[in-house]
Amino acid sequence: MLGVIDDVTRRTKQGFATDGSLVYLLGDTRDEFGGSEWAHQVHGHLGGLPPKVDLERERLLADILIAGSRDGMLSAAHDLSDGGLIQAVVESALRGDRGVRLVLPGTVLDQVGGDPFVALFSESAGRAVVAVPRSEELRFTDMCVFRGLPVARVGVVDGTALEVQGQFSIPLDELSRAHTGTFPALFG
Repeated sequence: MLGVIDDVTRRTKQGFATDGSLVYLLGDTRDEFGGSEWAHQVHGHLGGLPPKVDLERERLLADILIAGSRDGMLSAAHDLSDGGLIQAVVESALRGDRGVRLVLPGTVLDQVGGDPFVALFSESAGRAVVAVPRSEELRFTDMCVFRGLPVARVGVVDGTALEVQGQFSIPLDELSRAHTGTFPALFG
């Protein structure tokens, strides 16, 4: 995607920058792994049905991200694509050098039959993860609900690790080494 940003100093960044910001998942999560990065890496498989695309839902998501950014309700935003929710959260945490504590709420788990793996790695289209300052939480969630976009609080920016409650915790420095060390390890 290519676009023009009128004032680059007002852009919404990808990295989580402020401890205490609330992390929200926008959009619907479905059990969609056909053609996914997980299927390719774990099973060497690049087939199956790709995630369903709903162009009206994509437009709604874009409208909410634009309004949230323009009106100062977002401190960070990242699309969900390759690797799903967990990959986007890792990238935002590393970019901002901030830890994140995630809790997968029932609303998200119910969409995927209660499976935390699907909730974390699904590559369903039309989703984003955002960081919202606590002072903007009500205004932002009200906007999403009023416009009909599913919104679920999934965590908080805090600490020096990526923690998924009841699943795992990984220090940011370990994530950073794995993230930046892959190419050098492969190519010397």
